[in-house]
Amino acid sequence: MLATDRRDQLLELIRLRGFAALPDLASKLGVSESTIRRDLDHLEENGATKRTHGGVFYTGPKPKLKHFDRIQSQNFREKQQIAHFAAKRIDDGETILLDGGSTAYELARLLLGRNLQVITNSLPIANLFVGNEATDLVMIGGYVHSKTGVSLGPFAIEMLKDLNCQKAFLSVSGLHQEGLYNSNLLIVETERAMMQSAEQVIVLADHAKFGRKSLSKLCELNEAGTIIVDDGISMDWQKRMREAKVDLQVAPKLGNESR
Repeated sequence: MLATDRRDQLLELIRLRGFAALPDLASKLGVSESTIRRDLDHLEENGATKRTHGGVFYTGPKPKLKHFDRIQSQNFREKQQIAHFAAKRIDDGETILLDGGSTAYELARLLLGRNLQVITNSLPIANLFVGNEATDLVMIGGYVHSKTGVSLGPFAIEMLKDLNCQKAFLSVSGLHQEGLYNSNLLIVETERAMMQSAEQVIVLADHAKFGRKSLSKLCELNEAGTIIVDDGISMDWQKRMREAKVDLQVAPKLGNESR
């Protein structure tokens, strides 16, 4: 069997199961575990899988959402920076909430295999955790926004009233000195309910969001809790955040975390 064909079969097995143990995969394909490991290295480089202790998770294609795919590719490296920095601030055993933002999706990929309770209104994020036995998944229901695959509106808000989490990770489409903004009224209403359900609110925003307004105001700057941004943020905006008493945390470039 050609390596490409074997990898296609391997990926399909992992996709169907969500999580698979290495010995089971080797047995199913009739090859050694060392061969499976090499194939998994290739699949992980392409973002299709993620290795963890005892096996591998599927992290490949999400539901086809053109809008989500488009925004996911924008400032991708900066979003990865922010996600890696945020992941280190999550303790095992915590209950966390992830909204439907593209940076939250990158964060979710880093959390696969960890002992957590994850609450989300995002179909792409929920799809990552389905079949992941290490993580308890709570999916918020409601009207599903077709562009982003997130649940919104009164049913989602009502459900959030009964939930509590240690940390909520939220996204915004604009961050201005007058406050935080998003481009959809229902998203803003749902995110306000998310903020109420969380002990700590953490906003994930790449530097391109600063200085921008959008349709609906989410909250004032000093109500944002913590804001994590990549190192592309200007010194001027860092100064404005300090003056507004915002807990601004700048994520270093990947590979520079210890510097």
